[in-house]
Formats: sequence, C-alpha cells, structure tokens
Amino acid sequence: MIKQNFAVSGMHCASCASIITDKLEKLEGVEKVNVNFASEKIQIEYDPRKISIEKMNEEIVKLGYTLSPQETEAERGSRDQRTGDTAKRQKEQELLAQRDKIRFVLPIAVAVFLYMAWDIAARFFKFMPAIPIPMDVLNVVLLVVSSIVLFWIGKPFLQGVVRFIKYRAANMDTLIGIGTLTAYIYSTTIVLFPQLKTLLNLPETTYFDVVIIVIGFVSLGKYLEARSKLKTGEAIEKLLGLQAKTALVMREGKEIRLPIGEVVVGDIVIVKPGEKIPVDGKIIDGRTSVDESMITGEPIPVDKTVGDPVVGATINKQGSFRFEATKIGKDTMLAQIIKMVEEAQGSKAPIQTLADMISGIFVPVVLAIAIGALALWLTLGVSALGFSTALSYAILSFVGVLVIACPCALGLATPTAIIVGVGKGAEYGILIKNAESLEKLSKINTIVFDKTGTITKGRPEVTDVVAINKSFTKNDILKFAGSAEKMSEHPLAQAIVEEASKHEISLAASSDFRSLEGVGIKTTIDQKDIYIHKPAEKDRSGELLKLQKQGKTVVIIEVDDEAVGLIALSDILKPEAKEAISRIQKQGIKTVMLTGDNRLAARHIANQAGINDVIADVLPQEKAEKIKELQHGGKKVAMAGDGINDAPALAQADAGIAMATGTDVAIESAGITLLHGDITKLAQAIELSRATMTTIKQNLFWAFIYNVVGIPVAAGLLYPLWGIVLNPIFAGLAMAGSSVSVVGNSLRLKAKKLKA
Repeated sequence: MIKQNFAVSGMHCASCASIITDKLEKLEGVEKVNVNFASEKIQIEYDPRKISIEKMNEEIVKLGYTLSPQETEAERGSRDQRTGDTAKRQKEQELLAQRDKIRFVLPIAVAVFLYMAWDIAARFFKFMPAIPIPMDVLNVVLLVVSSIVLFWIGKPFLQGVVRFIKYRAANMDTLIGIGTLTAYIYSTTIVLFPQLKTLLNLPETTYFDVVIIVIGFVSLGKYLEARSKLKTGEAIEKLLGLQAKTALVMREGKEIRLPIGEVVVGDIVIVKPGEKIPVDGKIIDGRTSVDESMITGEPIPVDKTVGDPVVGATINKQGSFRFEATKIGKDTMLAQIIKMVEEAQGSKAPIQTLADMISGIFVPVVLAIAIGALALWLTLGVSALGFSTALSYAILSFVGVLVIACPCALGLATPTAIIVGVGKGAEYGILIKNAESLEKLSKINTIVFDKTGTITKGRPEVTDVVAINKSFTKNDILKFAGSAEKMSEHPLAQAIVEEASKHEISLAASSDFRSLEGVGIKTTIDQKDIYIHKPAEKDRSGELLKLQKQGKTVVIIEVDDEAVGLIALSDILKPEAKEAISRIQKQGIKTVMLTGDNRLAARHIANQAGINDVIADVLPQEKAEKIKELQHGGKKVAMAGDGINDAPALAQADAGIAMATGTDVAIESAGITLLHGDITKLAQAIELSRATMTTIKQNLFWAFIYNVVGIPVAAGLLYPLWGIVLNPIFAGLAMAGSSVSVVGNSLRLKAKKLKA
C-alpha cells in the first residue's frame, strides 16, 4: 500500500467530496480516501499492483472531476517552480473568466430580483403602483435574457443534470440545474406555445426570473469561493521565497557561486555578513551572530562559533564564517516547516454547514417528491378529475416543488452573513479570510499565544540600567554604552543607543573600535578604555543573576578594566496585552503561551500578561505538535502568532490568528489577521464570529422552513383535504420571501456594536 496526494478539480460542494469518496472507495485496490474540499486535495491509500492512477482518474473524470498527482513543495525543494507557476496562472485565468460572467449576470439578477419583489409587494399593498410593463413584452425580454444566463452562465448546472442522468451522481448543482431548467422549459412553453397553455388550462405565470436570480447568486457564491481557494498556496510560496538562491562553495580550492540546488552534503559553504545562510550545516571556522528569528521567533541574534549548527534561510549578522553542509533540499528545517504547513492545511476538514451536511439527502428527496407528485396526479388525479385538469395540476405541482426547492435562500444563507460579518470585522481592523475561519473561531475554547511580537513588542528594549560602581550614575553608564555601541550594527547595540537617545544623553566620539565576534566590543572614549561584553562564567553578582532569572539579556560595561554597570535588555509586554488576555478569559476561553524562548523569560512575560499555562523552549516543528496534543485532548484551539516559525502551528490550529505587524507567511497561514498587531481585537473577533454563526444558523432555519412547509403543499398534499393546490406564483413568493428574510436577517449584523 502507498499513500499519495492528488489535486482535484471540479468540486463545487461538500456532496462532491462525498461522490468522489464513494466512487473511489468502491474500486478494488483502494484502501482509504480522504477528500479535502476546501483545499481541493485528496489523499488516497491504494495498492499500485491492483489499480493505477489512470484507472482511478477514468472513474471520476466522467463525473466531472479531474485527478492529478501532486508533488509537495517540500519535495520540490529548490527545483524550478515553473510548473507550479503555470498551474497558478491557469487558475487565475479561470477566475478572471468567472469574474467576467459575474459582472454580466449579477446586475441583471439584482434588477430582476428588485422587480420581482416590487411586483409581489404591489399585489398586496394598494399604495404601491404596479410597474407599467406589458406582460407580453416582459416575457419576451426575460426569455432572451434567461436563455443566455441558463446556457452560458448556468452551463455547469446543466452539466450536473447530464451527469445525473448518465451516472446517477447528484449534488447541489444537479438540483439547481433541474430546477432552473424545468422553470425555463415550462416558462418557454407558456410564451412560445400559447395554444398549449389554453388547451391545458395552464396559468400565465412564468419563471424566467427564478432562472436568472438563482443562477446569478449561486454563481456569485462560487466565484467568491474560488477566489478564496486561489490563496491557499500563498503561504507556501512565501516560505519558498525565504531561502537563498545561491551559495558560495569551496570546490577544488576555489570559491564558486552556485545555485542552491547544486549544493551537496559535505560541501564547505562560505557566508559573509548580511547574507542568508543557504542550507543547514555546522560551523567549522569563524565566529558570528545569526538572526534566527525565522526559526525561533526571537528578535535577539544568537552567537555562533565552531561546532554550532546553523539553519538555512537564517541571516548572518556579523563576521564571515565557513560551515559544512549537513542537510539540503527537502531535509532542511525550512523545507520541513513548508511540509508541516502543507500537511496542516490539507488535514483541515471543510466547513460543514447544515446545507452541506444534508445535501446528499436533500437532492434525491426533492427529486423523488417532484416525480412522485407528477406520477400521482397523472394516475390518481386523472381518474378523479379528468386528464386535462389532472395534467394541469401535475405540471403545476412538479414545477412548484422544484421552484420552491430551488436553493436560492439556501445559497444566500451563509454568503450574506459572511459578507456582512467580514465587512463588520474590517471596520474594526479584523481581516477574515473565509467562512471556515469564522465558524471555527466561534467554537474555540483554548487560545495559544506566541510570545514575541504577539504578546510582546517583538524587539529588544533596555529594561534596566544598574550602576555597580558608585562613582558612575545610570546616565554615565548609558553615555559610555551608547557612545560605544553606535558603531555596532548589532540589534542590542541599537536598543542601547535608542535608550540613550530617550534620556537625551549626548553621545561622545569613540576611536579604535573593535568588534569581538560573539563576545562584545572594545573602544576608547574620552581617553578611557571601554569594554562591553556578555557575562562570562566568573560573572556571578547578585544583580546579574536577578536580571538573568527574569529571562533578560544582560551586558556588562567596563571602564578601564573595571566593571561599572549592567544593562539588561528584553522584549517587553505590549501595553494592551494584559487587558486583552483578561477579556478573552472572561469569554470562557483558556489561555496558553507557546514560545521558543527559555522558560524564565516566558514565565516572566506570562505572569505580567495574566496567562497561567506556559509551554517554553519549543522548536517550530514542535509548536504544531503541541497544538495537536491540545486538539487530541478535546480542545478547540486557536493559535495567535506573527512569525514564520508560527506558520505550521497557525495552519494546524482550528483557527489561526496572525498579527498584521508580523510576517506575510504567518498572515497567509492564518485565517484571521489583526491589523496593527492589536490583540485587543482578538476578543472582538471572537464576539463577531459567534454573532455571525448565530445569524447563519438562523438563516438556514428560514431557508429550510420554506422547503419543509412549501414542498408538501406544492406537491398537492392539501388538495385531498381542502382542495388547495399551490399556484406557482406562491412558490415564487415563498422563494422570494425566504431570500428577503435571509438577507434582512444578515443585515442586522451591520448594527452590531463590538465591545471596545
């Protein structure tokens, strides 16, 4: 047995996923099928000795779906991405074609909907004048327009009808196709064959408006869905963009610049200041400071020396060094992060709305009721009422059932609430990627926070200046330290210079500046020898240990070989963090901090923020595993983060929340982004998600109640009791009423005020 990933095209709803699963699992040699409708991917476990990919594809192509083997981005490594780019361009072109169709049909659908609503209202309210358009003229215009809409825009729905007839595979497209096609054929017959209408005593009501409105709005929903899906791979693309394109390698005693794909294990690679490290390896010569925030999320560079490991895509800040390549291509840590993001995205279940869950039952049941009503009228009805009357009622019932069952309100129930909810979120600086993100956020009971850049500011700042020698004031220490460090490019040096600037301290000129890689700096200021360095083993003073226990980075300032002061630096808590955490906890949600930083620093920040649970010293690949552990424990988990190292965890979580001040990769991996990195918006996002999902459930109720009540009435259930047969005009009224109630209920969200 082998397990392989495939891309699937042609899926339009959750029932499509069910059809593909059922079809493939019936094939000999196929053990397990997992279809992800949201990402348009499928994982198949099969025996290649018993069945081929071509055979599997042959079985589903005739149902309108296409299966193609998919190589993961991690497996591609650093190879040419032109194939992936071509596939993306093809999807973009398809999306542009869809957009052009929407631009054509949507204004027409809106205009017809408004006309229909006005016409219905005018029948009941005398103060509303009827629209002075002759019915004969209107029917001809609508016949032409609905023909274009049905056979051009609605072609996929008609194909669904054909597939149903040929292969008995039905989805929501099938129902839309049969309903609109029946309404079109019936209406066209009324307009083109008035003699038949008179002969069969049929009413003059036409349903061209139903054809246009249903196809228009459902097509809009499909376009919005396709546009959202196109962004699925952007996080992966940005991760791939992080890696270096070339590497400076020693070959036969010469330095050669090679494409990264030509680096092999064992190569000696040279890295200069400011360059990206091409692949994973171990330093064999030199000392440096490396910005590993891509991996750890921590802003403070890490000192490296001989024997220390280095990670591809991290940035060399100081000094040149040489290292031996130990991992290349798909084995590097960056490739593993890419693989984890892919797997987490692919493992997500698609959004399961009530409409999707019952679609597999709804479609055949509606068709069965419509056909059953037609058959009963043509058998029992003929004997009781005569052929002409029974045939008239049979046609009315068949059309009425399919028209009233046309899922216009069902198609509007979720999109309208989502559109309003997403718009409301944007007003508050909460960017929501899709409906799935809102649904899952509404159900979470645990939020896991990254530390750096999420709860903290994400950059080192001076927190303490301690004078050890009483002859020196704090300002003296800042003056010497700032004057010395202004020559350095190290982030800690910049933080010290900024602190001196805040205190309006005039910095002095320095001479004979020397950078001691991995240790500190030496210089001369005002004829005094200044040495600023990190603590050594012999440095064990009480003040130093106290600061280190708080997780702070401490540097020692020496003047003329005498230690005169300490400067502590740390990434500090955002001012709004404590209040934001408190509000989230009041919503009944557990808070956890998950960080790659050491336990002392993590616990210090967690105590300040009011977070009880801390998971520290966690590598990027472990972050996603920690999320999985919480999920396996029955938790619905949201992850809030901002770094590249958070991307796998953001993708794995039930709901991923990114800070807009963070990396593009984190933002693309998350379903929700908070502008300006303001975590106070997180409580608002949760409140909004819960309100939106409540609205969607209400919409679905109203959408279905019309079907539950209307379909039996349309089929003629009340005729034996009270002689009532539902005129198709009331079927249209019911459809319009359900749509209006759904849209109106969604618009109520606009008035909702989120707590500041």
